[in-house]
Amino acid sequence: MPAYRDLIYDVKGHVAVITLNRPDALNAWHRGMNEELRQAATEIDNDPNVRVVIITGAGEKSFSSGIDLKKIASGELFITGPGIRDYYDGIRKLREVFSMYEKLAVPVIAAINGYCLGGGLELALACDVRLAVESSVFSLPEVQLGIIPDLGGCQRLPRAVGIGKAKELIYTGKRIDAAEALRIGLIQHVYPREKLMEEAFKMANQIAGYNPVVVQAAKRACNVAMSYPLEIGLNFETTSSAFTMNDTKHGPRPFPIK
Repeated sequence: MPAYRDLIYDVKGHVAVITLNRPDALNAWHRGMNEELRQAATEIDNDPNVRVVIITGAGEKSFSSGIDLKKIASGELFITGPGIRDYYDGIRKLREVFSMYEKLAVPVIAAINGYCLGGGLELALACDVRLAVESSVFSLPEVQLGIIPDLGGCQRLPRAVGIGKAKELIYTGKRIDAAEALRIGLIQHVYPREKLMEEAFKMANQIAGYNPVVVQAAKRACNVAMSYPLEIGLNFETTSSAFTMNDTKHGPRPFPIK
């Protein structure tokens, strides 16, 4: 297992837990944390025991406040040169890490325990399901800093909340609370702080208890729905269903009725 400094990586049963571990900096991320997120995604991808991932933040204030502006001010830049190509490549390498979590074979749950700003929100948007504490705050404030949300925010936020609401949030950089985030579909559930991880594990363990071949096929089919026309998605879904039924050998199990 790789050594981690700015993340805590733990596997409990079939659930991998990634904790962004810079609470004194509100779990703001920088080059080192970004590379550790890459390492963790690779480790999960290579571990067939892991069936679900939970990402959360250390401490009680923040999931992640986004990129660490103090690190940038001190000279830690993600861009290696002055040209447009240098900027493009630097940004691409950053957002590719977030895309790794979206593309993981297994479902990823964001357990948002406070501030979820900028790149922190863009990371959460790359997760499959988002849970949050009541005191969470959400924003993409990049336009206020003279840039655009460039780690997937302009693409994934419209898919989560609709184009009009996404444009409003991006253009204004306004902050919204957990109740508003739930109302617009940015998150799926809101919990008291003491219940967040309990509920995240409850969901994760429920998912992990199902046939992983079927769950992972469902994730792939849902991801296709966000990127391709309906007919292509329907054909992909049908093909995936045929392959997963064949894999289970006995066909679908009876629905549990309570």
